[in-house]
Amino acid sequence: MNVQIVEGDLLEQSVDVIVNAWNRNVLPWWLLLPQGVSKAIRKRGGTAPFKELRRHGPIPLGGAVLTSAGRLPFRAIIHVAGINLFWLASARSIRLSVRNAVTLAVQHGFRSIAFPLIGTGSGGFSRVEARRLIEDELSRLEAPLDVRLVLYKAGEPAGK
Repeated sequence: MNVQIVEGDLLEQSVDVIVNAWNRNVLPWWLLLPQGVSKAIRKRGGTAPFKELRRHGPIPLGGAVLTSAGRLPFRAIIHVAGINLFWLASARSIRLSVRNAVTLAVQHGFRSIAFPLIGTGSGGFSRVEARRLIEDELSRLEAPLDVRLVLYKAGEPAGK
């Protein structure tokens, strides 16, 4: 697996699929006032991915679900349940999210994937620690993927 760390906008990456850190999918998406990457996806890609996501029902912590990319230029979006029912991320939820997203990407034949720092928005996890966990988990996985871990500048909205 080839892993690159880049600074920028997740929605501007030239990859097959992006990862969206989501919740456990127990509340309707329209009640949640999406933030960060989810907000940018909704604004630029429309609501179709979230309507599809809702049809999957509750997602186990660290689980991954594939939807269309709406109006975005990607082949799909992988939504991961990176936060628990108390809206907090953990090392376990971040590692499981990375592992399950990579597995799903490989199962669907994607060649490239871009991750945000899972759990660092509404999940309240440290950016430094989340990056370390994601990089470590990626280093443990064998997959025919080009991976980008996309860091946005603190203080700038995700997805611009």
